Parts: sequence; C-alpha cells; structure tokens
Amino acid sequence: MDATQGPPTLTTEESPATASAPDPAKGHQTIVVLDFGSQFSMLIARRVRELNTYCEFLPFDASPDRLLGQDVKGIILSGGPNSVYEEGAPLAPEWVWESGLPVLGICYGMQLMAHQLGGVVGPGREREYGPATVWSDGNFPLFEGLPPDIDVWMSHGDRLEKLPPGFAAAAHSDNSPIAVMADRSRGYYGLQFHPEVAHTPRGKEVLANFVHRVCGADGSWNAGNFIEEAVEAIRAQVGDGRVICGLSGGVDSAVAAAIVHRAIGDQLTCIFVDNGLLRAGEAEEVVETFTRNMQMNLVHVEAEDEFLAALAEVTNPETKRIRIGNTFVRLFEREARSITDARFLCQGTLYPDVIESASHGKGAAKIKTHHNVGGLPPDMKFGLVEPLRYLFKDEVRRIGEALGLPEEMVWRHPFPGPGLAIRVLGEVTKEKLDILRGADLIVMDEIRKAGLYRDIWQSFAVLTNSQTVGVMGDFRTYGYAVAIRAVVADDAMTADWARLPHELLARMSNRIVNEVHGVNRVVYDITPKPPGTIEWE
Repeated sequence: MDATQGPPTLTTEESPATASAPDPAKGHQTIVVLDFGSQFSMLIARRVRELNTYCEFLPFDASPDRLLGQDVKGIILSGGPNSVYEEGAPLAPEWVWESGLPVLGICYGMQLMAHQLGGVVGPGREREYGPATVWSDGNFPLFEGLPPDIDVWMSHGDRLEKLPPGFAAAAHSDNSPIAVMADRSRGYYGLQFHPEVAHTPRGKEVLANFVHRVCGADGSWNAGNFIEEAVEAIRAQVGDGRVICGLSGGVDSAVAAAIVHRAIGDQLTCIFVDNGLLRAGEAEEVVETFTRNMQMNLVHVEAEDEFLAALAEVTNPETKRIRIGNTFVRLFEREARSITDARFLCQGTLYPDVIESASHGKGAAKIKTHHNVGGLPPDMKFGLVEPLRYLFKDEVRRIGEALGLPEEMVWRHPFPGPGLAIRVLGEVTKEKLDILRGADLIVMDEIRKAGLYRDIWQSFAVLTNSQTVGVMGDFRTYGYAVAIRAVVADDAMTADWARLPHELLARMSNRIVNEVHGVNRVVYDITPKPPGTIEWE
C-alpha cells in the first residue's frame, strides 16, 4: 500500500510500540518473577497478584535496568526444564544476589540458588512427579500459620545434595531430604515443590508468607489503581492522536476499548471486523452492545469473503492464525484511510498471550503463536496500545466490572481471536462454519440451561476433520464427528476438563445429531491442560 494514501509509517520515536502498555509497577511495591522456562511461571505472578501485590514477569537474563524506578520488594526464581549442573543451563544474573532483596527459588529456582551459592545439586535417586507430602523441620516464616505437614505438587528429577553456606533444611519429603531450604538472615528461601499450582492447596499461603512476612509488601495494588494509571499512561502515549480498536465482542477487547475510551473519548474509533468466523448471532450482538451500552464510535466491516479467500486450502493451524492476523491488519489499514490521524491500534493482548507466543529468556519453550502477538506483519502501520498486556483474565474481568461493563460481556467465555477457524479442523469453508455454528449454539444453550455457565471457564464445539458412518432411520449416513470441549480453570495457563453430568452430555449429543445437518457423531474431550491445550488448534 502506498504510504501516502494511508496512515503514516510510524517509527519507534513517533509511537513507542515496544512500551505501549501502561506500566502498573510505577509507584507500587513489586515482586519480580524471573522466568527460567517453566510453563507454570506465569501462575506464580498471578498468585502474587491475588495477594494484592503487583508482580512483574521478566526473562531470567533481564537487565537490572528493567527495574529502575520500581519499588521492588523481592525476587522469585521460577522453575524450568533444565538441570543446573548441565553445561549451558540458565543461571540467575549476579544482580539478584547483589540486590540485598529477599529471594524465593521454586523447583529449578531452588536448585539454581543452591548451585550458585555454593551448594551441590545432582540427579535424584527417584524422580518426584505429582502429589507428595512435605514435613517442616523447624519454625520458619514461610510456614507460619501452616500445619507441620502440607500436601504439595512436585515436578523434578534432581535434588539438593548439599546445602549452601548459611542455609538450613526447613522441610523434607519422602524422596527429598531437603525439600525446603532457608537462610533467614538474607531472606533466601528455596522450595522443591510448586506452591503456585492448584494441586498444592496451601501454596497460596506459602507465597503470602514470602510476599508479606519476608518481603514486607503491604498488599495495596488493586484494579482501581490500575484503571487510573492506565488512563494516565494512554493519554501520555497517544497525545492528540487517534486510536482504532478492533472489537470482537469478547471481554478482552471490550475492556481494552473501555479503558482507552475513558482516557481519550472520541479520539477512539472502534472497528468491528465481521470476519465470518464468529458464533451464531454474534455479529448482531457486538454491534448492538457497543453502540447502545458503550456509545462508542463504531465502524462495522463485513469481510467474510476476504477471510474465507485468505483461508482457502489452508489446513495448518499456525498458517491460519498468520493469515487471519495479516488480513485483519490490512483491513484496519484500509479503514484507517477515512479516519484522520489514525496512528494507533488498540489490542486486548493479555499476559498469557505474550508468554505463549514468545520465549522469555533462553530456557522457555514456545507453545503457539497467538493472534494478537505473532500474527502481525512487520510493516504494520500503527503503534500498538495494549492496556491489558500485563494482566490475567481474572484481573481483566475485575477491571471490566469496575468500569461498569454489562455482566454478560464481562463473564463471557473466552473466544479465540482467529474465531471458529481454529475450531474447524482442516480447511475452513462456509459450509463447515455453518455446521459448527449450529453445534456450538446447542452446547452453549444447554450449558446455560443447566446453570453451569459461570462455573465453566470455557465451553464450545469443535468440528473435527473426521467423517463417520451412522444410521438415521432407514438410511446410512456419512457425517462429521463433533467434539465438545468444556474446561474449568483459574486462568488460561492450566485447565482441567469439566465433569459435566452425563444427562447434560446426552442432551447435547441428541440435539446436535438431530438438529445439525451433516453431523452424526458427538464425542467429549477429557484432556487437561497440560498436556493438551484448551483449543484444538
């Protein structure tokens, strides 16, 4: 596209896209999590925030300059897939030990602390994966208010063989003589287990003791603070420029738009790209909700044909995401020609989107490219405004409530940016989308009728790429198999399959097979995350 016909190409100086999210750490006490690659790392940050303490998530090799101007009260070293004694294993930077701050090492983080401070770590005689019991071996601040034995979740193959100087053994398990270590004088603690996961029932209390008792954080961070500071940061970033925001109808984009609208009012124009990949009735609902309830400037772009053309003959999930992301941004640029001074793009990117799309440090493993993060072309013509980039989904919901958004919007189940394209396995066609919409509508209808909507994190139907033989009346059929997915979770990082009543599943199956033409078989997905993901693609 000729740059003179559209919005200008922005340089970093004109629009600081790399620092587009408001920094909620300013002026607040902060706990820093250094990530060594564990898929549970983000859960640590989330648990700390549940203690009303801001938590910043950084790669393990982050420079201390990243923390300038912040009131950092303590550091947490996450778990990771490596062994500390292997060549090339990631190490904590020296500034951690020179900072004088309390440090908590979790799993690999504990082994790392021991290894770098003069202890010895080696392969365990038996690996510990799953539930275990830890018995305390003394009176330590980390276990204040807890019973002498607690149930925990272990996930390690190495163990601590020799304590570093200044440390004492604080707890043990059947397979780990030193399951917890402590150096009271420096405020250094190491946990062989994972306090952040739901399988450690008293883990949040352990973290609270570290954050409040050891680090001295006062727990003053909340959603109200965030809104005020986000508004200020957006005004500073945007100035008198205009912002466009893509609305999908989901809570993420809705809350992002609401914050930006509160900050700059009519400088925001929302663009709803109707990509033809939405659920039944969703397009009409989005237009009605954002014009009536939120009174925002809204442009409705009907673009089903363009998205289906971009997806023609595409079967690879990553390619689907990238094509959808590219098409989405190109349509934005096209619409921006009619919006004077449209210089910024607002997105509802969340913290889990970021961690699942990029490696934070050399030890992390990439899972997938997220549509908000990995699918944007390098020559995109907008600076990014991402007010939710530091937040988890539950925090976004709390902020949505504080902003006065409708309950049905705030508590809507998460819906992927690529829409039904990643719930139609194989090539995406209009016929398949219509089949899936019919099945998905029944799933959601029955979940609501059963009164389970708020108890379930996410529920939906998937149109598999398999066709099976069936019998309807006197006729042999050859139709698609539909999978039902329903999960319970505290966040998107881990999830378990929902134990839906058999009678409910039977009603769903019966209705789908009878009411949706082209489907003759229904299955229920009982895979947790991990090892699976919530979405199928």
